[in-house]
Amino acid sequence: MKKFFYLLFIITSLVTAQKKNIEIDEIWNGTFSTQRMNSLNSMNGDYYTLLNYNRTTQSSTIDKYSYKTLEKTTTIVDGKDLPYLNTFESYQFNKNETKLLLCKDSKPIYRRSSLGIFYVYDIASKSLHLVDEERIQEPTFSPDSKKIAYSKNNNIYIKNLETKELIQITTDGKKNEIINGISDWVYEEEFGFVKAFEWSNDSNHIAFLRFNESEVPTFSMDITGTDLYPTQQVFKYPKAGEKNAVVTLHMYNINSKKTSKIDLGDYEYIPRINWTNDSNILSARTLNRHQNNLKLFFINALTDETKVVLNETEKAYVNTHDNLIFLKDNSFTWTSEKDGFNHIYLYSSEGKLKNQITSGNWEVTKFYGVNENNKTLYYQSVEDGSINRTVYSIKLNGKNKKRLTNSQGTNTASFSKNKNYFINTFSDANTPTIYTLHNGKGDLLKEVLNNNDLLTKLKAYKISEKKFFSVETKNGSFNAWMIKPINFDANKKYPLFMTQYSGPGSQSVSNSWNDYNDYWYQHLAQKGYIIVCVDGRGTGLKGRDFTKVTYKELGKYEVLDQIQSTQELAKLNYIDENNIGIWGWSYGGFMASNCLLKGNDTFKMAIAVAPVTSWRFYDSIYTERYMQTPQENPSGYDENSPLNFAPLLKGNFLLVHGSGDDNVHVQNTMRLTNALIEANKPFEQAIYPDRTHGIYRGKNTRLHLYNKMTIFIEKNLGEKIK
Repeated sequence: MKKFFYLLFIITSLVTAQKKNIEIDEIWNGTFSTQRMNSLNSMNGDYYTLLNYNRTTQSSTIDKYSYKTLEKTTTIVDGKDLPYLNTFESYQFNKNETKLLLCKDSKPIYRRSSLGIFYVYDIASKSLHLVDEERIQEPTFSPDSKKIAYSKNNNIYIKNLETKELIQITTDGKKNEIINGISDWVYEEEFGFVKAFEWSNDSNHIAFLRFNESEVPTFSMDITGTDLYPTQQVFKYPKAGEKNAVVTLHMYNINSKKTSKIDLGDYEYIPRINWTNDSNILSARTLNRHQNNLKLFFINALTDETKVVLNETEKAYVNTHDNLIFLKDNSFTWTSEKDGFNHIYLYSSEGKLKNQITSGNWEVTKFYGVNENNKTLYYQSVEDGSINRTVYSIKLNGKNKKRLTNSQGTNTASFSKNKNYFINTFSDANTPTIYTLHNGKGDLLKEVLNNNDLLTKLKAYKISEKKFFSVETKNGSFNAWMIKPINFDANKKYPLFMTQYSGPGSQSVSNSWNDYNDYWYQHLAQKGYIIVCVDGRGTGLKGRDFTKVTYKELGKYEVLDQIQSTQELAKLNYIDENNIGIWGWSYGGFMASNCLLKGNDTFKMAIAVAPVTSWRFYDSIYTERYMQTPQENPSGYDENSPLNFAPLLKGNFLLVHGSGDDNVHVQNTMRLTNALIEANKPFEQAIYPDRTHGIYRGKNTRLHLYNKMTIFIEKNLGEKIK
């Protein structure tokens, strides 16, 4: 029997030895990329459209498909037939799907915003008309399809498609002072929207936000570029405790051509405006500066009268969401954590609670909408465990809940407009993305696309299994995963490399397919490292109390949990407790820095990419949501800032940043650099010129970065295996 197992071991070793290692250049040249479906645009009825590219004619096409068969039914527009517009980058329909807005030559501004040249295409006549000769932002059809509203040079314009008349409805727009109809930097980044104007359903009004950022402090960045002299990027960026833009709500009447200012009382932010199903009633949300008092207003567009229909308060903060959906009678759905977990509620048009639709010790993670014909609501949740995602349906009265996806892992649905069909995107740690078509009842109709070819390709490589488990510490039980070397021997000791993000409400431990970093971890495992990820307190999807325990003290409990989890892992016989490292990006970089400094008896090395080093340097909306202002909470800011712990550095430290990072400014790394210099502590640093927060633009940027980090790990995490 012993001979049999020895022979089996030899055979397994030979097979493993014949497999290839994952090389870093393969990660970034697309070798392991998954096939993806193009983002589809659901149409009226049981149809959807895709933006495709015809390589033969080198033109863009918009093709119409049937949900029922997934077959193409027609080509709505082909760029080869359009003058001046052979290719285009995006499109949007008008309400009755007779016209299209086509965009070309778009230029990014920040993370979500861009400028572009836009054309109106009439499907019946096949005519094409330029909206504006200059680049514009966020052009939007009126519901009656007769007009387009858009932003240019911080002002709002309306173009009449029938008469070609152009009306400028605001005139005071000025860069770095007044913005009309477009969000400022911090709203775009933290409230997640750019277009700050909305047409009423009857096309008679436009509601819009006006940002007066004239008193917001200015931030500037030198852009190295390729010219003889560098340039500067200058923009308004409100840091924690500093002045925000003064944001006001306004109503423009199309018929009278008059604008009125809406009085919403005392507030700091207006994070959302949405028209209800009553064409004369606009909804608007306000938040105080602490973001723990949210009010939902209904505003009468004819009289400018306002009414608070919902007021939600929290000891910590109230999250902004897009789960406000108005039904035919103007009752509405809403999500809230008020029972301790994020769930869906139904309110009357007067703001009275009708019923709580979902409930339980689990979180709703996405809300897909409502089919009013059968009074059914669709959502995604973590009912199958916080590392999984499952799609469900439930009646508006909270009864007849039904699971629509069966595989345990990560399921995400893309529903047709009428909710008769959805395309499910599924993956887990062992299964690359599979797209399947289902009807509204969840019945599987057809597989759309799989990545079996990638699975076959990966069989030629040394791939270690990602195993999920829980780390038990005195402060809780935390989700975790581990990757071991493929030739793991429990009688040997291996260096441990920790990865994490740890930001409020985030999740790094999920049962889903690999991203680029996962292949890097496989590369490191092949070199003899054990990789572990732990989601400690403050991360998401385990209830309000688990997430919000870090309120006012970012970097305290999360760092403690990483240190204690690592110390528990170090007790394992096969972990070399003297060779442990950690890394992270952005919030994860903040964490990696603190772990190396505060946990200098636990961690031997750390890599921090684009780290926040003091929350005093970060933007107002994000930071104050979790910390209040520095004036109110100075100890919370300073007692957990890496800047104040530079003298504690004992291990090896690599600091990385992009000099063009408009989000987490390179100032963070420079200030920590100064603190380390003053403490006479050796460290390494890499600055990537003009790269933004993602450090990816430019030839070989990511390849260079990951090669550098790998070399640093090999150099500073000791012998691979003992």
